[in-house]
Amino acid sequence: MKVSMGKYYKNGAGRKVKVRIDPHDVWNMDSTLAYIIHPMLIELKPNKQGAPVVDDEDVPEELRSYNSEPLVDEDTDLIDDHLDCNFFKRWDWVIDEMIWAFGEYNTDWEDQYHTKKDPADVIPENRTDGLNGLGLNEWSYDVVGQKAHGDRIANAIRLFGKYYGCLWD
Repeated sequence: MKVSMGKYYKNGAGRKVKVRIDPHDVWNMDSTLAYIIHPMLIELKPNKQGAPVVDDEDVPEELRSYNSEPLVDEDTDLIDDHLDCNFFKRWDWVIDEMIWAFGEYNTDWEDQYHTKKDPADVIPENRTDGLNGLGLNEWSYDVVGQKAHGDRIANAIRLFGKYYGCLWD
């Protein structure tokens, strides 16, 4: 199957977009898309002109609607029953999580959880399997930290999918 290179696509508004897809772009499509998504999210954050409703379960406890006062309209002193003081903070938090995750995505973030032990903590090797001298016990691995980091990335990508239709300015 031959990939169409540089084909023009039109959306319903008549906007022309030229997209070039090379075969290597789909080998690790998640990686390719992360390189595009990350700077777009960075650009969106200061240029957004509103916020969608973000579900309480998607943000930390302190940002949830039931932990905030209703938002008062400064011009009219009226309370808006649909908004609270954390309404916009929730969307900022979600965007920040997505920016962080897509920034981490194409890095070797797992490497930070492999650390070389202090020489005093290394157990001398007396192996009989021929692996002496390879330093296999000179390194430690923070499984809990690595899992928490990976879970945070996975959650942010879940949020990206959930709020995909809200990525507008």
